[in-house]
Amino acid sequence: MSILGYFAYRILGVYSYLIIAYVLINIFISFNIINDNNKFINIIMDSLYKMIEPLLVQIRRIIPIFGSLDLSPVILLIIVDTIQRSIMRYGI
Repeated sequence: MSILGYFAYRILGVYSYLIIAYVLINIFISFNIINDNNKFINIIMDSLYKMIEPLLVQIRRIIPIFGSLDLSPVILLIIVDTIQRSIMRYGI
């Protein structure tokens, strides 16, 4: 594996953790476990929103939201994992 492939693999790993954090914080805010008026939470959510939401919007164009169930983060995690596995398998 080249150094570029290694960095891409690691960056995608961090990105998958950011997706999970984004979803969990959204769930905690919706159940009022975390107060969304907190300035620190707003900064974190704004940063995660800018990094993750553009890709989720592209997925939502293809796959609609089923009622209140949004599957786009799961599909994004599957895509990121597939790219990571491709990097490892083909030694990019």
